Amino acid sequence: MKAKNLMSSKLVTVDLDDSLALIKDIFDHVSFHHLLVVEGPKLLGVISDRDLLKAISPNVETVAATSKDLATLNKKAHQIMTRNPVTINDSASIIEAVELFNSHSISCIPVVNEQGKPVGIITWRDIMREIGNRNKGKGE
Repeated sequence: MKAKNLMSSKLVTVDLDDSLALIKDIFDHVSFHHLLVVEGPKLLGVISDRDLLKAISPNVETVAATSKDLATLNKKAHQIMTRNPVTINDSASIIEAVELFNSHSISCIPVVNEQGKPVGIITWRDIMREIGNRNKGKGE
C-alpha cells in the first residue's frame, strides 16, 4: 500500500507568525493532533498538540491566570514548531513510513509533493487502524 492510500488529505496549516492563541483555538475545535506550518506552499514545520501544551502556561483559561501566563499565547508558531520535519512522498510505501516512525521520535509524517508542498499527513494511528482493518476476522 502507498502513502497516498492511507494519508489524510484534509490539512490544516498555519503560518510561521501565527500566534499560539490561534493554534490553541484550532486544536480546541478539531479532533486531530498535528498542524503543518507553511510559508507559501512550502512545508517548514509541524506543531503537535503536545508542543502547544508544553509552550503555554497551564494557568491559561483558569482564574489563576496572570498576564504573564496569558502572554504565552502571544508566542508564534515558528517558536515551538519542529523544523525540517521528516517527510515522505505520496508514492512511498507504508513500510517506508513505518521505518521512519521506528527510526525517529515522531508521531506524524507529512506527505509532500516534489515542490515540498504538503498534500497529506500520516500518523502512527493511521497505520495501526490499517493493520486492525486487515486483521479483522482473522482471529489474530
